[in-house]
Amino acid sequence: MTDAARNMPQLLGEAKRWFDDALLAGMRAAGEQPVTAAQAAVFASLDPEGTSISELARRMGVTRQTTHQAVHSLIGMGMLDQTADPDSARSRIVRFTPDGARAHERAQIMLAEIEAILAERIGDQAGRLRDILTRPWGEPPRLTPGS
Repeated sequence: MTDAARNMPQLLGEAKRWFDDALLAGMRAAGEQPVTAAQAAVFASLDPEGTSISELARRMGVTRQTTHQAVHSLIGMGMLDQTADPDSARSRIVRFTPDGARAHERAQIMLAEIEAILAERIGDQAGRLRDILTRPWGEPPRLTPGS
């Protein structure tokens, strides 16, 4: 496939994989427990005060079942725990354990280092890219056939 044939979602996906690969390799090298991309996505989507499974699934763009699997594997690793949701009897809140919070903090530091390496490689375009990606894009367009 040539560069011209790749669309924007493909390019963004490749960029995300570049960051994910660097982060997961760095975390392994630092002696952290290995995690899957799905487990890393849980960490990236989790609020410091905790988040419900439904909200994690929405943020990650996957099913609740997929989210449950990733969360429960991280609970088994001692990285997360669950507590009752004070706002909903049917929901549970997922939170970092102390080990999970430590690993998350290490990951945040590594991501900043990875971003700095990207800036060294592509120059001030890295700052422009960050600025563009943080701007509001509005609601996704609702296209109709023939539009």
